[in-house]
Amino acid sequence: MRGWWRELSGLVLPVDCGGCGAARTPLCEACRRALRGARARRVRPSPEPYGLPPVYAAAPYRDAVRAVLLAHKERGALGLAEVLGGALAGAVRAAAPGAGGGPLVLVPVPSARRAVRARGHDPARGIALAAARELRRGGRPARVAAVLGQRRAVADQAGLGARERRANLSGALEVRRGGVRLLAGGQVVLVDDLVTTGASLAEAARAVRAVLPGEVFPEGGTPPRTVESDRVRAAVVGGPSASFEKNWN
Repeated sequence: MRGWWRELSGLVLPVDCGGCGAARTPLCEACRRALRGARARRVRPSPEPYGLPPVYAAAPYRDAVRAVLLAHKERGALGLAEVLGGALAGAVRAAAPGAGGGPLVLVPVPSARRAVRARGHDPARGIALAAARELRRGGRPARVAAVLGQRRAVADQAGLGARERRANLSGALEVRRGGVRLLAGGQVVLVDDLVTTGASLAEAARAVRAVLPGEVFPEGGTPPRTVESDRVRAAVVGGPSASFEKNWN
């Protein structure tokens, strides 16, 4: 029976490990531990963009973790979403340990529309849905609110530096009509597969803060740097390796 199930799962999962390439298993135990074995911790890109909320990552973005994320994102290994969602759930718990008694509202950072069409799926949204299921199984009320949309086209981020990414994304996102209602009454946690420069999360935070009561910034001004009491937090699967080697408080 187990052999039959593995043959069937090979139709929707990678035949070899998505992390290290070990044969006949979609994800080996060593790569699973790399994703979920570490304690989620605070990460900070360098330089840290203005407006970036506190960000927590499940694991360093390197080696097996990088390979698994790319297999899911770029090669359509959708069966890896559950284990990636489990890792993301750990980062969400670290980002919002108390959640103020309200539900967790996971807001995925949207990919460019053309990227979603090319891949055939939205990686951040798929992982967010899996994370919400994991959180609910653990007794934490959680829901996914895919309320962010692009208000203008953006260039492909690949190959852009930190400053270029910020310029590319500045003002690019907005909360869709009706999205404010979905954000109400909960702790907002922006979620993505990984953080590199932090530009995407900072722009997503700006868009969400713009519609939340008490989060108004001067017209044309720049939101402040990270504020610990901020209602908006962020969680990702993979974070900068250097951040895991530092003790960020």
